[in-house]
Amino acid sequence: MTNDEEQGTLDPDALVSRLSLIEERPLSERADAYARLHDELSTVLEGSDHEGTGR
Repeated sequence: MTNDEEQGTLDPDALVSRLSLIEERPLSERADAYARLHDELSTVLEGSDHEGTGR
């Protein structure tokens, strides 16, 4: 995870680039790569939810 993701923000250009790289992988590898990306995005989103509640 990048420093931006740890702070609860994402660079849209970096995300698009990463999605492009996943699409270039063999089909058999894509599901795992998308799952890892999903987990990272969930972590960032959950962290931003907690920041708004003062936790």
